[in-house]
Amino acid sequence: MARNLCYLAAVLHLLGQDSRALARKAGISLEDARRITGAVIGRGESLRGARNVRREVLDRVAALAIPGELTRVEAVDARDGFRKYLLALPDGERVEAVRIPLHDTHHVVCVSSQVGCALGCAFCATGELGLTRSLRSWEIVAQVLHVRADSTLPVTGVVFMGQGEPLLNYDAVLEAAYALCDPAGGRIDARRISISTAGVVPMIRRYTAEGHKFRLCVSLTAAIPWKRRALMPVEEGFPLDELVDAIREHAAARGRVTLEYVMVSGVNVGPEDAAALGRLLAGIPVRLNPIAVNDASGRFRPPGEDEWNAFRDALARELPGQPIVRRYSGGQDEHAACGMLASRARGR
Repeated sequence: MARNLCYLAAVLHLLGQDSRALARKAGISLEDARRITGAVIGRGESLRGARNVRREVLDRVAALAIPGELTRVEAVDARDGFRKYLLALPDGERVEAVRIPLHDTHHVVCVSSQVGCALGCAFCATGELGLTRSLRSWEIVAQVLHVRADSTLPVTGVVFMGQGEPLLNYDAVLEAAYALCDPAGGRIDARRISISTAGVVPMIRRYTAEGHKFRLCVSLTAAIPWKRRALMPVEEGFPLDELVDAIREHAAARGRVTLEYVMVSGVNVGPEDAAALGRLLAGIPVRLNPIAVNDASGRFRPPGEDEWNAFRDALARELPGQPIVRRYSGGQDEHAACGMLASRARGR
């Protein structure tokens, strides 16, 4: 598999999104572009594996290649079936991807969009790394292909919830998402591709205006500004009232919005927090996904069962009729869970 990723780089460095882009950028027919995309992304073969494509067309695409590949450093299995991959990039930097099992029938891949992260959320280990660089679109797609090649079950979904803030690598993330949903490429239903953001308001508005078909997820985590500011410094630049306006616009254009809420015991799961959420989200169709915080340092603790039950009941009163679905936080024992991806340093 790894040896084919040089060819993958050749195609995705041009395309980064779908067959139409490859046809346009390489100056080849859409039919040939689909065959090439089908070979490299769809089947994980080499560029020369494209069927019924003239050699001169393959040579034209290969000539535009920029050498590079992703290589697996290690893969570790958590007790609950999650599998974490540490992948080396062409420049020696490292990122992680996670294979998430669903119902013993298929997998979802959690991909990284940056090496490290600049946003510095207090509960997130990735934020402690700082930002090194954004990933190229082919480096994102290659994470999915590595996981797919290592899986006996089909990969039917992708979530941009790994290392980095996806909307601060906007173009490459959208290019990768389109490559993954291309019927000739990744063949993943666009409705099963989720792009998460900590709340970069201008990019949310751009995303809404452009009408992309992927699910947008917004990490809210607190509905009281001073609490959110302490947990998520992005609140300083894009305060809650602006963020909620952007969420409302997106809901009006696309329907229900998924909101992620990282629960921290004693911090953001009290009755006042539920009441603030009710006021903030009044009239906006949302799907609220609470998830327990993961913090290996022990600084933040997840709510206990009684605390969660009380918070859930308060949410049900404050957000009547809105779906509230607690997300399972898997892979914790191998630091594969949300907020725990922090393996980056060279040589480690």
